[in-house]
Amino acid sequence: MAKQVLGKGIGALLSIDEVRTEGSSSVGEIEIAKIERNKNQPRTHFDKEALQELAASIRAVGVIQPITVRKIAGDKYQIIAGERRFRASQLAGLKKIPAYIKTADDDNVMKMALVENIQREDLNAIEEALAYQNLAENYKLTQAQLSELVGKKRATVTNYLRLLKLPAEIQLGITQKRIDMAHARALVSVEDPAAQLQIYKRMLTENLTVRKVEELVRELNQTGQIASETPEKAKKTPAPAMLNEQQTAWKQRLSDIFSRKVELSCNEKGQGKISIPFANNEELAALIHLLDNK
Repeated sequence: MAKQVLGKGIGALLSIDEVRTEGSSSVGEIEIAKIERNKNQPRTHFDKEALQELAASIRAVGVIQPITVRKIAGDKYQIIAGERRFRASQLAGLKKIPAYIKTADDDNVMKMALVENIQREDLNAIEEALAYQNLAENYKLTQAQLSELVGKKRATVTNYLRLLKLPAEIQLGITQKRIDMAHARALVSVEDPAAQLQIYKRMLTENLTVRKVEELVRELNQTGQIASETPEKAKKTPAPAMLNEQQTAWKQRLSDIFSRKVELSCNEKGQGKISIPFANNEELAALIHLLDNK
């Protein structure tokens, strides 16, 4: 079945207008209680705030665009396209929803759902990658065939599929939009999962640009090591300086006052910190008592 549309692009498989009308047996309202979700739906994450906004709109003006379903056993229907509208309608408290009823076999339902989501909604990168993977596995498609089928460059499809080789924590970060596709693409060229995670955590804590991530990856591939901090961060943190005679005397005085070895560090600008060690809560309480009496 897939071979019949290969080379003709996504429009040959199913256009938006065809999702709406071609092969429809009827158009009308269906009870929401009789509709079930499609387990092969590519989208796995639905933004709650966006759904609430859509539900508010539906309460005010109704469902503007009907969902698309197919009839299954008995008087039940399965969603082909429009699950987001279906969920929002449930939140809005609707009992019925307008729908196009199509005649579609199991072999075509997932294709329709994939096309609808790619063309009409913003799948996150992992959801899109999983959709491509499922389509390729179910229909035994090569990446070249898959790229022709969905109307995207082969390199684009390949880049999405490579994301599925990243550690689960990073995939979750992509899904949660903590990092974007460009950052993730830079990570896939790192073979060691532990190194991928190390760079990923740096990306989050240091808010690294894509260029900086690419630099870290190049350094890792060339030297086998990752710099402990970015050059910008190193510049912002003045290096500790040797204590002068006066500072050394103050350090000793603090140690005498607290009856323990006090650490003092200071940079060239006079910025620094004092560290007073303690072994347990009792020693901490004694230090606080001493400070209170100074």
